[in-house]
Amino acid sequence: MQANSDLFPSLISPVVTRLVPYVPGEQPRIDKLVKLNTNENPYPPSARVIAAIGAAAQQGLQLYPDPESIVLRQAIAARHGLAVEQVFVGNGSDEVLAQAFFAFFQHGCPLLMPDISYSFYQVFCRLYDIPAETVPLTDEMELDVAAYARGAGDSVAGVVIANPNAPTGIGLPLQEVKQLLLLHPNRVVLVDEAYVDFGGHSALALIAHNPNLLVVHTFSKSRSLAGLRVGFACGQAHLIEALGRVKNSFNSFPLDRLASAGAVAAIEDHAYFEQTRHAVMSAREGLVLALEDLGFKVLPSQANFVFVRHPDHDAAGLAASLRQRAVLVRHFKLPRIEQYLRISVGTPAQCTRLVRELDDIFHLPPPSPKERERHTRAPPGPP
Repeated sequence: MQANSDLFPSLISPVVTRLVPYVPGEQPRIDKLVKLNTNENPYPPSARVIAAIGAAAQQGLQLYPDPESIVLRQAIAARHGLAVEQVFVGNGSDEVLAQAFFAFFQHGCPLLMPDISYSFYQVFCRLYDIPAETVPLTDEMELDVAAYARGAGDSVAGVVIANPNAPTGIGLPLQEVKQLLLLHPNRVVLVDEAYVDFGGHSALALIAHNPNLLVVHTFSKSRSLAGLRVGFACGQAHLIEALGRVKNSFNSFPLDRLASAGAVAAIEDHAYFEQTRHAVMSAREGLVLALEDLGFKVLPSQANFVFVRHPDHDAAGLAASLRQRAVLVRHFKLPRIEQYLRISVGTPAQCTRLVRELDDIFHLPPPSPKERERHTRAPPGPP
């Protein structure tokens, strides 16, 4: 189908016609759906969050929010032992990442990133005309820090990694994050820690001694606030000031009053945060064992999802069969990982349903050649 922008090409900036946007995970409306495709937290937010949002809705919505989000930044800083000047907030970590790419990586030379990682990084590079250079993961799907030594110095724009990585779920030890920082002392090393609360090791403790480190977090995963859109970055004050300059050149009021109130309450209800993240990690352990019993090869995960493949079953076919049974998982038709499925960790009941449906699928007759061909033609999607 012809894109609408193709009908009036002279009205559209040339850069827009070259963009290949990020494609988010499917959000269908299916009865009795088990949704394990977008790494949302299976548990609702803290009751204190709901109460705080309700209270904020009762007053002040006719006024602009605080452009500096001071109360939220103070809460984040206090939780992580930082100064408020070391915290930046935005509408979800994707917006924070977008502003960081703009602020730190437009040097006219390549930005280093893993070949298998969060595909929004590539989207941002195309948007800002930043050359991207991918560094292959090892055969075990692990990040090879030594491979990032190439292009060290001012010949690269910086480094961006997700830790734990997405979609693999594999975490990088802090000692290896330190090595990345030492390899590129004159460029920003951005560590995207969207999933770190599910068993990873945060680099926040390294900020004090590393002026080139920026750590990005989200409230979408471990704080159960994907629908509220709150993310933040932490780094030394000069990095945060640069992000502020970008933000205030685009949108001076990124976080609304309801989002700020809900995020502060989520930070303050630490007991609920610990309860739900441990529930997810416990369910992940049980899910891994159940999937291994079914013959899946499961990568070690420090995230709220698992990355799996089955030696005897096509991944695209499995995803399609599960969808027919109202169970959604994520399949990426991309090099090196097209035979993997990324499965978000749900509640124990959701995980049980997934395993039961997989077991039932495995006992069905194998698909015909035509059915197998149809599955392998599934459209590509980004991690």
